[in-house]
Amino acid sequence: MIKEPKISENQREIWREPVNFGRFAVPKGEIHIFPERCKECNYCTNYCPNQVLERSPEVNVYGYHPVRVREDKKDSCVACGMCQSICPDFAIFVKEVKIQ
Repeated sequence: MIKEPKISENQREIWREPVNFGRFAVPKGEIHIFPERCKECNYCTNYCPNQVLERSPEVNVYGYHPVRVREDKKDSCVACGMCQSICPDFAIFVKEVKIQ
């Protein structure tokens, strides 16, 4: 069993935001899904850091419920590429969107 380190209140006061943190914009991603390729393995939904994907109620030609982008999380994709990297069927890819 791993024990978490104990942090005193004095140490919490020392912690700060990284220098120049406000100068860097968080990237945004646009998710593209091929529903006919999805086999409902749920790797993408399990490993998405922002829980942007969910299982859809629709069924594809093979009888699987493909993933879709959650309505409440459309702008939460940070283009990390984890979903496209982990998908065994190449059913999903992410395109980084330039922020104006």
